[in-house]
Amino acid sequence: MPPACRALVLSALLLTPLRGAAHPLAPVLLEVREVTDGRVAVAWKTPLVRARGTSPAPVLPPGCETREPPVTAQEGVGLVTRWTAQCGTLVGARLGIDGLAEPLTGLVRVVLADGRVVQAVLSERQATMTVPERPRPWDVVASYVRLGVAHILTGPDHLLFVLGLVLLAGTVRRVVGTVSAFTVGHSVTLSLAVLGITQVPTRAIEVAIAASVLALAIELARDDQPPSLMRRHPWGMAFTFGLLHGLGFAGALREAGLPAGEIPVALVSFNVGIELGQLGFVLTLLAVGRLLRPLRPVLPVWATRAPVYVMGTLAAFWCFERATVWWG
Repeated sequence: MPPACRALVLSALLLTPLRGAAHPLAPVLLEVREVTDGRVAVAWKTPLVRARGTSPAPVLPPGCETREPPVTAQEGVGLVTRWTAQCGTLVGARLGIDGLAEPLTGLVRVVLADGRVVQAVLSERQATMTVPERPRPWDVVASYVRLGVAHILTGPDHLLFVLGLVLLAGTVRRVVGTVSAFTVGHSVTLSLAVLGITQVPTRAIEVAIAASVLALAIELARDDQPPSLMRRHPWGMAFTFGLLHGLGFAGALREAGLPAGEIPVALVSFNVGIELGQLGFVLTLLAVGRLLRPLRPVLPVWATRAPVYVMGTLAAFWCFERATVWWG
């Protein structure tokens, strides 16, 4: 079998389990808002794209009785079910989300009658939360850091782009500079978009992010002699495409929502979580690359090209899939 065909076969095998993860996994959201006389308005939002085998369900305090039949409608990239229940006071009550499984995360938002907002990020290991009498700033920081880490590690398009940056940069010094430029780029647009200064349609951003991964894969697949502008100055390309990926991160954060009065803290914490997840991924790549370095001289050419073929194949598939959804 020709080397190129072998690489394509390996790419197809690696592609199979990832096809279902074409979109970053958005968190499920349970919002409970105190209305009056012990009544609460409940909103339960689940993403249209969800991890296979997961069936999350809202968990309300014991004794809550439904007063109005639930109504379900599609809103954005999720399905939202709304109803009214009689629950009494929410302070001290325990709420949560049942059926969470990695990598799916959940967000609980409680709006009390006096306007205070309490939020918590839940996972398979911590599926419930207790509404405190007074929310602590540290709770907001911890919740949004976890949300940022979960988002980057469940976003295969962002991770593949970071993999491409590492392959393009080559040396550790260039990797540090390139990944740092990507961080600066997506931090800028994440802040601008979340604060409402920049607005771009979510589906258009998804297509553009997939196209950026494809462009990087094409660059990695071509001959590096003579070196292109992208190879000579990878940090410039990383910063430019980072601006694009930041808009994608902002879309996920808007889906989760920001607590009133704590927007700067939540925004910074979410970005810190993204950076922690990204840093862990880069360090893992560098460690694996170091372990495999002795094997590189004996590996066939098609095997060393396989990661690039995987990137290109997945990116092309995502471009087609997302463009089809965008154009209806």
